[in-house]
Amino acid sequence: MKKINIVIADDEQLFRSGIHFLLAREQNFNIIFEAENGKELIDFIANTEEFPDVILMDLKMPEMNGVEATKVIHKTHPDIKIIALTSYDGKSFITNMIDVGASSYLLKNTSPKMVVHTINEVYEKGFYYDEKVLKIIHENIISSSGKRIKSDLDKKLLSKREIDVLELICEQCTTSEIAEKLFISPRTVEGHRNNLLLKTQSKNVAGLVIYGIQKKLVEITPDFNL
Repeated sequence: MKKINIVIADDEQLFRSGIHFLLAREQNFNIIFEAENGKELIDFIANTEEFPDVILMDLKMPEMNGVEATKVIHKTHPDIKIIALTSYDGKSFITNMIDVGASSYLLKNTSPKMVVHTINEVYEKGFYYDEKVLKIIHENIISSSGKRIKSDLDKKLLSKREIDVLELICEQCTTSEIAEKLFISPRTVEGHRNNLLLKTQSKNVAGLVIYGIQKKLVEITPDFNL
């Protein structure tokens, strides 16, 4: 069983200890480091030989906050998935973290089961957004005066197979599931995903989902059960 390497970044020692205890009970989780601020986290990544697969990132931390740390890590190590785990539930916080490359956004009052589920989903699929976060993304796209994705990057620039892959990504299918549904190899799926990232100017798979929402490949209705 491949273990998921996890780093916890939070300035509250009691919370770090609690989340560490919770995650350590999962057989496929491996906690490799705890950081009390963004700078300590960046220094660890710059010097480690064992990189994290997933980082649980608090927003408000001394020396360097979670937003700034996410920017740096996303630029230097884009394969590392970052899950915001915070007490702040305002739209601006959620939008900001997603814009800088967060793969998911959780509140600290969420259930332990949801934290475990989100880590697994992010590791397998590259992102995980619940209905509340998807709704905020959708509202932000509608209200934004400028579009994140250039208007000339339309569906017509995507091949039929790329659109098929994008739709399945938005349905939260894994690479192997996409390959099986489309009767292609996982390596071919990865190739289409890389082309999609380039063509849509998305930072990561989460960005592709945002593109899918914008192009109405993901239906977001106003009557969520939040």
